[in-house]
Amino acid sequence: MKRKRLDRDVGWGLQGFPYYQFRLETDGFSGLAAYIEILSGETFYWHAEKAGDIPTVGEGMKWLQLVPDGKSRLITAMIKPDGRLSVCYIDVIEGVEYDSDGVLAYIDKYLDVVFTPQGDFEVQDRDELDEAYRTGDISKEQFSAAVCEANEISKEILCDIKAASEKLEALHKTVQKMVKNGEVKPLFTKYRKGENQNDRNR
Repeated sequence: MKRKRLDRDVGWGLQGFPYYQFRLETDGFSGLAAYIEILSGETFYWHAEKAGDIPTVGEGMKWLQLVPDGKSRLITAMIKPDGRLSVCYIDVIEGVEYDSDGVLAYIDKYLDVVFTPQGDFEVQDRDELDEAYRTGDISKEQFSAAVCEANEISKEILCDIKAASEKLEALHKTVQKMVKNGEVKPLFTKYRKGENQNDRNR
């Protein structure tokens, strides 16, 4: 199983962004949250059958990452500059822990559930989970727990994709308001290459 940080320091090409991390208690959600406001960088797209080309990262986008209490999942809502959900990517996880600099990290348990507001839905990487079990990287109990969590996520989403999308957009609005009002502060801000904080303050 791979260990990944919620500041997404590897693999996504994020350039300039403040990174927020806090506990979120609001209607419909209790758990840990991380929030990234992407200040700069090229826009990249995934292609989905129903939604078409969907932006996943790029200037003006926001990423709201949620770890609900009592669940083995990391929900990443990729929000477009207009505040609408572009795509939701849900990792089945073994658990979370903190790095020495305070950033949350999660243990990826292979299975992912991906959906768009337009109705695209897919459970990904079952082959990787099967191979991990076959080679002994995970136990039978871990394998079964991953499958059960993915099944639970699928039932929740497929019950009403529109409602699931609207819930994430509403949570994003709540977090945006918290940030605007100064209720949460950035854990740090990363600047794009060649830029520093003084440049941005000019």
